[in-house]
Amino acid sequence: MSDELVLYTNPMSRGRVTRWMLEEVGAPYRVEILDYGTTMKAPAYLAINPMGKVPAIRHNGKVVTENAAICAYLAETFPAAGLAPRPSERADYYRWLFFAAGPLEYAATNHAFGLTPPPERAAAVGYGSYAAALDTLEYAVTRMPFIAGDRFTAADLYVGALLGYSMQFGTIEKRPAFEMYHAKVADRPAAKRAAQLDDAAMPKPAT
Repeated sequence: MSDELVLYTNPMSRGRVTRWMLEEVGAPYRVEILDYGTTMKAPAYLAINPMGKVPAIRHNGKVVTENAAICAYLAETFPAAGLAPRPSERADYYRWLFFAAGPLEYAATNHAFGLTPPPERAAAVGYGSYAAALDTLEYAVTRMPFIAGDRFTAADLYVGALLGYSMQFGTIEKRPAFEMYHAKVADRPAAKRAAQLDDAAMPKPAT
């Protein structure tokens, strides 16, 4: 059916973020688990996402990739979930959603690979410096109860999820403000349901 909502993912991927968002939205969806190096790179999936990466969703005959875009799309497509921004929240919502998906992730990835721009070239780098990106993130998660105001939105889901896996793998340093913010958003029932579903879909160890 053209209006079917399908998640293409792997339980050991950032598809866990989209699964969480889908659980928050509450709309029925079907899951297709793809394997690295095989079905993820097969022609059938490359026709959906030429990058051969997950996650992706298909809905109403259209494909959306990239977690931030998926979160924004689902929030707007299913407004009853209350995850899209109110008019007064839009500026902060979009500012921090795209800061996290752009400069912050860029900084964290470079840091993970030991790539540090020389200070005299910092102005040419989108995030300036790793320290500046993290200080800006700390400002974002401490200035109000949530990213865009006094309630949880899809921007909190994306930023919180990124913080969770980035601190887990050491690409973003653990700071008290980051840990407090992540603990607050990750305690949601939908986050726990999504984690349980993905954990259950993990490959079973060979016996």
